[in-house]
Amino acid sequence: MSRPILEVIALDVADAIAAQAGGADRLELVTDMAADGLTPTLDGFTAIRSAVDIPLRVMLRATDGFAAGTAEQVAALCASARELRAAGADQFVFGFLNDAGQPDLATVRALAEAVEGAPWTFHRAIDRAADRDLARKRLLDLPGLDTYLTAGAADGVTAGLPVLVAEAARGAAAEPGYEPTILVGGGLHLDHLPELRAAGINAFHIGGAARPQGWSGPVEAEAVAGWRAALDASVRVG
Repeated sequence: MSRPILEVIALDVADAIAAQAGGADRLELVTDMAADGLTPTLDGFTAIRSAVDIPLRVMLRATDGFAAGTAEQVAALCASARELRAAGADQFVFGFLNDAGQPDLATVRALAEAVEGAPWTFHRAIDRAADRDLARKRLLDLPGLDTYLTAGAADGVTAGLPVLVAEAARGAAAEPGYEPTILVGGGLHLDHLPELRAAGINAFHIGGAARPQGWSGPVEAEAVAGWRAALDASVRVG
């Protein structure tokens, strides 16, 4: 099994440098974690892009929650996506639900077009979907979708472990809608890793776990390195 992917949330340049130093493979760039992560500024993106050389996935989200907002807000978000793309952003994170708890296909499709085929993650909106399987089937033809960030349940990884294991098996069987990578995040703890790795899951996402002082403090390289070591130790041979 290949080396597991470790993605770390970064809010600024200091976070990004520390995460890379600790062994992160990729960063998710956001701002305003009080709103659970919104689109970073263009200046923030360019500063981080200049400071580190690992891949960056840029959040596209204007408000807290999983609704995209008004037509004007969606248009503004698409404009931000195009601006970031023109500035060199080449990977993204987004995902929205409609009032029925299914993917807001119009918005998601508009953003997929705005990022011009760049790879993107459908974020934890999947954990709030009324029907996860139907959501995946509705999204399967969208260009660029290569990852789902998911805890398996709205309440976090502990509650969602059975779902994650089952979805990994469906992915291994190449079931339509289950081909994208499962990126596990949302209440992820080190003691979840053995079961997730045994299921063949190979990508992990941490935010608060990289910040021993909490969200008011920075990412610390030592905390990231602890996760890097645990993931590398979990690689199965053969």
